Amino acid sequence: MTKTYIFLIGAIFCEVGGTMLLPVSQNFTKLIPTAALTILYLSAFYLLTFVVDKLPIAIVYATWSGLGIFTIAILGYIFFKQTLAWQAVLGLFLIVVGVILVNSFTIKLS
Repeated sequence: MTKTYIFLIGAIFCEVGGTMLLPVSQNFTKLIPTAALTILYLSAFYLLTFVVDKLPIAIVYATWSGLGIFTIAILGYIFFKQTLAWQAVLGLFLIVVGVILVNSFTIKLS
């Protein structure tokens, strides 16, 4: 089960990395960032194929998208100086709490 979650975390990191490169690629006109984000997105989906064999797809997708949204919002704030209202920060932490709850009960069921 630990290996499954390592693959899921790897998929999340790859997806976040690819998403962070989207503005850098300047509408896919910059070759290196475009190639890197393509590789990262493909890697994310490749890693997810191993995860969906072991966990329910609803749990996988909720975890992947929830933690991805949280991480991208924080990194967007840090690297791209995007603003986050306190309500958005609260919502992001609620997403993380939800992901933790969903995965806690999933582990007990399996």
